[in-house]
Amino acid sequence: MTFGTFVIWILMGLLAGLLGGVVIKRGGHSLKRDVVLALVGSIGLSWLLRGIGLISGSGWLVAAVVAFGGAAIAIVAQRKLRPTEHLAHERADMWWRYGLGAAVAVSMGWMLFGPVQQPAAIAAAVDDKTYAVTPATMTLKAGMVTGEVTDMKVTERIEQGSGRIVSPAKLTGKIALKNGSGNQTVRLVTGTIQFIDAQGHPIALEDNRADPVIKFSSSERLDPGQETTETLDVDFPAAALKANTLKTIRLNLAYVPSPYREETSDLPVSIAGQ
Repeated sequence: MTFGTFVIWILMGLLAGLLGGVVIKRGGHSLKRDVVLALVGSIGLSWLLRGIGLISGSGWLVAAVVAFGGAAIAIVAQRKLRPTEHLAHERADMWWRYGLGAAVAVSMGWMLFGPVQQPAAIAAAVDDKTYAVTPATMTLKAGMVTGEVTDMKVTERIEQGSGRIVSPAKLTGKIALKNGSGNQTVRLVTGTIQFIDAQGHPIALEDNRADPVIKFSSSERLDPGQETTETLDVDFPAAALKANTLKTIRLNLAYVPSPYREETSDLPVSIAGQ
C-alpha cells in the first residue's frame, strides 16, 4: 500500500461522512460522529479487501470506489441500527457539510484526474568518437624554442542512435618545449593554433570562433637548455574532419627573450680547528 492510496481512503471517508447527513438526514448523531464512522468504514473495508487480495495492485480509482463504499456502508448501518431523532445539530452542521464536502471533492478530483508528473527523461548514451592524427608526434622549431608535439588526437562526443554531436571536436596532446639558446632566457607568453587546408587557407572554426589559444601554465622563465611540458586541449574545426582536407597544423608561439648572464662572487672563509 502506498501513501497516496492511504490518503485516498481518508479523503473518501471524509467525503462520505460529510455527505451522510445530506443524503440521509434522519437518524444521524452529529457531523463529528458521521466523519469518524465513515473513516472507520472506509479504512476498514479497504484494508480487508486488500488483505485478502481482491484489490491488491488496483489503481487509484478502484481504491476510491472501495473506500467510499465502505464509508457509505458504515453510515447506512448506523442509520438503520442506531438512529436518532434529534435534528437540531444536523441543521447547524449543514453548512460545514457542504463546504468541507466541496473541498474534499476537489482534492479527490485533482488526485484522480489531475495532471500526472511524467518521469524524468533518461539521458541518451554518449560515445567518444576519436580521430587519429598522422603523424601523432611531430617536432617543432620556433626561433630559439624547439620541442615536439606528442599524443595528438581529435575527439568529439556523439549521442547514440541520433548521431547528434553533444560536444564539438577537440584536439588534445602534449607540447614539450625547450630553450635552445645558449645565451638567452625565454619567458613563454601564449600560443595560437591555425588549421591549414591543402590550398594553404586557414580552416575557420564554426560560429565565428577565434583561433584556439594555448595558455602556458608555467610562468617561470626557461634558461638555456631548460625544458617544460604543456597540455594541448583546443577546439578543432568540424570541416577539418573530412578526408584530405587538413594539410598542416600551424603553431604560433609568443615568448619574450632576454640576455642570459652569469656573475661570479668570491666568498672569503676560514675553518677553525676543534
